[in-house]
Amino acid sequence: MPMPKDNLLFGFEPKLTDEQREYVNSIFDNQLTIVNAKSGTGKTTLAVACAKLLGNDLVYIFSPVEEDKMGYRPGSQEEKERAYISPLLDALEEINENPAQVLFSEEYLQDHKRARQMMDAIKKGTVWVYPKSHTFVRGTNLKNKTVIIDEAQNFTKNELKKVLTRIHDSCKVIIIGHTGQCDLPNPEESGFAAYLEHFRDQEYAKVCELNINFRGRLAQHADLL
Repeated sequence: MPMPKDNLLFGFEPKLTDEQREYVNSIFDNQLTIVNAKSGTGKTTLAVACAKLLGNDLVYIFSPVEEDKMGYRPGSQEEKERAYISPLLDALEEINENPAQVLFSEEYLQDHKRARQMMDAIKKGTVWVYPKSHTFVRGTNLKNKTVIIDEAQNFTKNELKKVLTRIHDSCKVIIIGHTGQCDLPNPEESGFAAYLEHFRDQEYAKVCELNINFRGRLAQHADLL
């Protein structure tokens, strides 16, 4: 079914474009939604908003495209990876969710006091967002989750396969990317376009596009080059 009637989607619903409404409805209608979307189109914010309404834990998977350099940067692993989840953090704030209260943190589990607070928050259901690099997905099983694979154009075909083959049919999956923006050293290694076509005709999947950049004229004009 489409998004529940009379639900304002945290205030976004009255302002949705036709493209955005099709995208949102697909997330509720289908097991898999793949969106090929430009910057500033609201793709991640709308996906996170839908994930909150769906009610299952959200597993947000990203690709550390500068993984080889991350070990030389100061800070903990979580601090290094925080740059890759900034779209998630922005989206949570857009729907009035405090990232400090809803994000699961492995580092907190290493601190006795924080670990107890984290476990209490999980039991109470206030923690519902689990960021994860694809690097740490191998060997896991994803069941009864909403899974967002963000910036999917920065995953190779093998990396996307590694993630997608861990997902059970009890999950909702949203693959977000843009064929026009790839940060891989060799963009031809991206698996996003290949998987977009691979799933296009599956009855449980839908491919959507978002083309309107809402950030303003400067960002819109930059995107044309």
